[in-house]
This record gives sequence, structure tokens and C-alpha cells, in this order.
Amino acid sequence: MSPQTPVIDTVWLGKISFSNAYSLQTNLLKKRKSNHINDTLLLLEHDHTYTIGRRGLHTDIYLNPHQLTHMKIKKAETDRGGEVTYHGPGQLVAYPIVNIRNLGMGPITYVRMLEEAAIQTLATYGVQGHRVVDKTGIWVGGEPGARPKDGHLPSGRKIAAIGVRVSGGVAMHGIAINVSTDLEYYSHIKPCGMDGLEVTSIENELHTSLSARSVAPKWATKFAELLTCSINWKKPAYFKSLQSAHTTIGV
Repeated sequence: MSPQTPVIDTVWLGKISFSNAYSLQTNLLKKRKSNHINDTLLLLEHDHTYTIGRRGLHTDIYLNPHQLTHMKIKKAETDRGGEVTYHGPGQLVAYPIVNIRNLGMGPITYVRMLEEAAIQTLATYGVQGHRVVDKTGIWVGGEPGARPKDGHLPSGRKIAAIGVRVSGGVAMHGIAINVSTDLEYYSHIKPCGMDGLEVTSIENELHTSLSARSVAPKWATKFAELLTCSINWKKPAYFKSLQSAHTTIGV
């Protein structure tokens, strides 16, 4: 790519708590809105956490506080779109802090780009991912491009969930792709507002071991290509100067 090609500063942070990742995102959002940093992509895993989006309900989590504590699962309200979902080890989480206004795209187009990067990444492993009409995220199996009947769940198994927030033209939050995720954790919630939704992972589809870290650069590469930009890999230490005093960066 030419020297004029935009770059996206990208980092693998390892395992980091949802609260620390959110704090880092909000700091980066402010800096991106003021053009103090480039577009940025955070790649990571979370501890066991159920997050509640803007359309989510606490009753979508079926465990009481005692059970959550016993199972060492955290619960967090967040300002992303969507309902309740699960984050945990073995799940690749990508948080792009991207000025989509500069790119001339709206939120829906941007979400489709996140989905497309997932579809192309899954294809590199021989897994055919697809969209479902009127639903956000990526499925495998079922009928690609089908519209679920009223009152019915989409056919197939959901493998990636998306929730974003756009502020001042800059997007935060992003996509979670199940790589080697323990899918049992989904049985304790109403995932994405769909009771009984079947979920899966790349590992589950391939019946082979795989890590989120190994999938991360593949997704990042596809995403950067769709943005028509180049990846500038950073070390976690770079973000220490950008973090708040209460945020701990992983390794």
C-alpha cells in the first residue's frame, strides 16, 4: 500500500476484564474524536462476563447474584446496541475505535463490514458463515440469507455477535466471535434476546483445537482490507500512555 494509505493501530491485549476494556475504549474514543490518535483496533479475550446492551433486560440473565458469584461470572451494563450476550475465554473480541464518518459510512454499513470480516475469516477455516435477515451477527448452518418467520428462531447456529455505539462519528465496541468458547455459559441467558438460540464456535464446527489469539490476526487483516487501510501492529505497552489511572493493560 502507498504511504498515503490510512493505518489502523492494532494490538493483541490478551485477557482483560470487561470493565478495563471499556475504560480503555472510552479513553481512546475521546482521543480519536479529537484526532489525537489513529483509528485503533483492540483484540482481546474477556473473563466470564454477561453484558447487557441498551435493549437488554436483567431478567435475560437467569442466574441470581449468588449463582453468578459462585460461578465467578461478572455482570455489566453497557452502552452498546443489542441485548444480553456472553463474553469469556476462547472468544475473540474485537473493539475497533474507528471514525466511520471520515470513511463516509453509516452505522448499518459499518456493522455489515464487521460481519463481512467475520464471514471471510471463517471461510479461511472452511466454515461457511452467513447473515440472517433482520438479525445482527453471523450464523453457520441453516438457510443463508433467510428471513425467520414471526415468532421463530433463525435456523442454524450463531457464531458471532455484534454490538456497537457511534459517538461523534466514531464507533466503539464491536464483534465477538466464538473460537473455543465454553458454550454452556449461553444456557444461563437469553442470548441476543432470543430464548433457546443455538450457538456454536469455530472449534465446535471443526472438532479441532483453536485459540482466539491465532484467529485474531486473520480477522484484523480482513477488517483492514475492507477498510482499505494497513495494519500497524502495536505492543500493549504503547497503550499505557493512553490509559486511565484505573485501567490495567493485559499482555
